[in-house]
Amino acid sequence: MSESPTGLLPRAFFARDSVEVAPDLLGCKVTANGVTVRVTEVEAYREDDPASHSFRGPTKRTAVMFGPAGFLYVYFTYGMHFCANLVCGENGAGAAVLLRAGEVVSGVETARKRRGPKIAERDLARGPARLAQAMGWDRDDDGRDMIGAVEASGTPVAALAGPRTGISKAADVAWRFWIAGDRFVSPYKRHPKAPAEAAE
Repeated sequence: MSESPTGLLPRAFFARDSVEVAPDLLGCKVTANGVTVRVTEVEAYREDDPASHSFRGPTKRTAVMFGPAGFLYVYFTYGMHFCANLVCGENGAGAAVLLRAGEVVSGVETARKRRGPKIAERDLARGPARLAQAMGWDRDDDGRDMIGAVEASGTPVAALAGPRTGISKAADVAWRFWIAGDRFVSPYKRHPKAPAEAAE
């Protein structure tokens, strides 16, 4: 966006190309189930993207990705983890932004109960599965309206872009965005043989 938004983000913020929305989410705060996370890392996905769950069109599993914007798309991966995305674009666009990492800024003890008592504060939401667990999200949250739950940072951040991780298709597309030098960003790992369900 041309200017840094302030306050709670309206649906119009999300009703844009996911590649535009993704870097604008950095520094924003997302609140759900008693926990607030400051977003430090995201990845964008679109329907024309072979790494996206929406690539083959809408299914019962991916219906939420096709709009309206501003809803939560939650999926299960590796048979053990949930990951969460914020749906973007116009209705029917099949686009979303994966919330890859963040800093728990409120509800730390609640997040720790979900993640484990010995988990370092830095690692409570440092990775997409960890973030979803800290927020208390699971498949039942698929389709949750997040309007009113995402607050703009109000301050521009230094964003970097690079290849996505954990996917086997279009992994080198530079649609992963993160806050430069932020210690709550997850470590980059390339997984060329990641299963298809790990994409998006």
